[in-house]
Amino acid sequence: MAETDKDDLISIIEEDIGDVDIPTTLPLLPVRDVVIFSDMLLPLFVGREKSVRAVEAALSKDRFLFVVTQKDPAVENPKAGDVFNVGTISRILRVLKLPDGRVKALVQGFAKARIVRYVQKRTFYRVAVELLEEPEVALPDLEVEALMRNVRDYSEKILALRGELTGDVGSILEGIEDPGKLADLVASNLRLKIEEAQQVIEFVDPVARLHKVHDLLSREVELSAMQAKIQSDVKDEISKSQRDYFLREQMRAIHKELGELDEKSQELEEYQKAIKRARMPKPAMEEAIKQLRRLEQMHPDAAESGVVRTYLDWLTEMPWQKTTKDVIDIKQAKEVLDRDHYGLDKIKDRILEYLSVRKLNPQIKGSILCFVGPPGVGKTSLGQAIAKAMRRKFIRISLGGIRDEAEIRGHRRTYIGAMPGRILQGLKTCGTRNPVFMMDEIDKLGNDFRGDPSSALLEALDPEQNYEFSDHYLNLPFDLSQVMFILTANVTDTIPSALLDRMEVIHLSGYTEDEKRIIAENYLVPRQLKENGLKPRQLTISANAMMTMITEYTSEAGLRNLEREIATICRKAARKIAEGRKGPFAITRGNLEKYLGVPKFYPELDQEASQVGLSTGLAWTQVGGEVLYVEASLIRGKGELIITGQIGEVMQESARAALSYARAYFDAVGIKNSNFENLDIHIHVPAGAIPKDGPSAGVAMAAALISVVTQRPIDKDVAMTGEITLRGRVLPIGGLKEKSLGALRAGIKTVIIPAKNKKELEELPATIKRKLKFVAVQNMDEVLDIALLAPVAKPRAVVPARRVKAAKKH
Repeated sequence: MAETDKDDLISIIEEDIGDVDIPTTLPLLPVRDVVIFSDMLLPLFVGREKSVRAVEAALSKDRFLFVVTQKDPAVENPKAGDVFNVGTISRILRVLKLPDGRVKALVQGFAKARIVRYVQKRTFYRVAVELLEEPEVALPDLEVEALMRNVRDYSEKILALRGELTGDVGSILEGIEDPGKLADLVASNLRLKIEEAQQVIEFVDPVARLHKVHDLLSREVELSAMQAKIQSDVKDEISKSQRDYFLREQMRAIHKELGELDEKSQELEEYQKAIKRARMPKPAMEEAIKQLRRLEQMHPDAAESGVVRTYLDWLTEMPWQKTTKDVIDIKQAKEVLDRDHYGLDKIKDRILEYLSVRKLNPQIKGSILCFVGPPGVGKTSLGQAIAKAMRRKFIRISLGGIRDEAEIRGHRRTYIGAMPGRILQGLKTCGTRNPVFMMDEIDKLGNDFRGDPSSALLEALDPEQNYEFSDHYLNLPFDLSQVMFILTANVTDTIPSALLDRMEVIHLSGYTEDEKRIIAENYLVPRQLKENGLKPRQLTISANAMMTMITEYTSEAGLRNLEREIATICRKAARKIAEGRKGPFAITRGNLEKYLGVPKFYPELDQEASQVGLSTGLAWTQVGGEVLYVEASLIRGKGELIITGQIGEVMQESARAALSYARAYFDAVGIKNSNFENLDIHIHVPAGAIPKDGPSAGVAMAAALISVVTQRPIDKDVAMTGEITLRGRVLPIGGLKEKSLGALRAGIKTVIIPAKNKKELEELPATIKRKLKFVAVQNMDEVLDIALLAPVAKPRAVVPARRVKAAKKH
């Protein structure tokens, strides 16, 4: 092993080797991390056994040995193929044996040579070498002179960038006139890689060697310049930071002497006061103090300081202990509900019961109310009325379309732009921990790869565990037990069962025509007059005009479209007044079309007269009840059942059950040729492309089939609902009030319902029971007795051609 030691370069005894004969075979000394050039003086530490023997062999004769560099410094015992062929014949000037067995030798490069062969390999390597004679360079040569000048300049520039340039160095470089020696001198001090230094030493031609050194110098100049620039920039940055820190400390000391606070100290003091004012629970207080200490130790411009500030802002601004005092006056609450909402007596009673229990036991863990009903029936406004009656703050969020669980639970603080969930955001906005919190469209929650928001809501809504609701952003328990949650939905089918189980569902049905008229006159018209800048005396709408708007311009369970039509009338009146025309303007049934255009809804043309094979059913939809027309026709064919219309699997099953009952009925009453072997039965449910499904259309389908075979028309004023069994029993249905309202809007006079739904008639508004006649039946025979009229022709198993054409028109 050979290593350099610059400290041994002092006090060197010069020896004049003179003209000596160099032996052709020499001991071989492989070195790891250095390439020795001619005239180069270098101390070596020799520790490997073979290398020590090679030094001893050289000392025993003429002190010459052949120094060559290893290809891989990691090889401990190099062989013939592990060293380069070209090296330097060197002479040992001084030797010092160390106590650990190593030898410290001072050697000087003498001449370059190449290994010819290995003479000895056992105890140490001895090689036969061949001197590499350099050709002479004719001087003066302008190109060589210019090249040497560039090499000198580059060398001085590199030394200057390193801070190692002295006057003696320049004199030494100027004193060398041989290009080969100049190349060797510069290369030996250039800190080259082993491969690059070996390439230089292998050039025999001194000019070629100088060219190689020149190329390496030019690259080194660029690297040294870049290194110096980086060091200078770092030094300037450190100096600037030290200067800023020094100035900041001076400013802090000055402010302290003046009794003032600097900007950072003032910020920290404000946070301390905010933490005390927030009256946090113990875990939150400890976390806030911990984050405040972190902020105190951070540089104001550090990136993480902004994250800590935002977190402290949320902690200090959350309403940990802030509440509003409930003032529950049941009589006043009833007045508020009656003033803001017409009808809905059952819902109002349930709300008043809830408030009464709250008044008697404020600490009760109340149930979660969920208002379910079609759009526009007043679900959201009921929540506002409850907040007004309790004198609580009201906050509302919409959950429709939310698919990310983080919208409820918040994001982790490690994410960029992290924020708490919508629940804690709402509480921070209202500033209290006991508001009336309404969550709209709970039935429209989604889920995907980002989580299930409905599962996250379980913890927030469940009274048994929401006293320590944990948001991912705060990562601290927050008490939601005093929040009054009210949810709204259009349907309950899409609400997860685990979430639905924690709610008390209150169904809100649609309004009757009379209720709509009263609500419009008392609530909608005054509100639209005010919003459009009109005075009550400037515009009046007659009762007949209002009923026409309700029946012919809107068809809905709620009131939104009706309010839009009223707003249209108010805007047109406002334009006339703005143009200079004087009022008042009276809206009557006669001039209503001038304001709203032609009517948008017409009674079904099929119901202008009672028809054979056309029955009227009732359907429940998300926007309320509506009539459902069912057509049946018999045509020549192969006994197939054809079902058309946008109907689902349940209604298709109802059609097959109705057909089976109809066949049994025909056999029982003795109608001939009723085996349908040569007939195709076509059941069609029109009403555009609106999908329909549900277990309540079997009665209407069976009535239509029996009507077309017996040629007995079905009364156009009769609507029916219920599922049918193969033996003719009529099964109960749901949504009776919604379906009744749909029948009332369509002008139906008699509604056939299953007998088991008769008890629900007590809950219907008196207006519906006054305008509709309800008939409860247990089997299909009773339905036929009520709905079928006298036959218009003899019963036929096959419909004549002209009848088929008439059926196609319908």
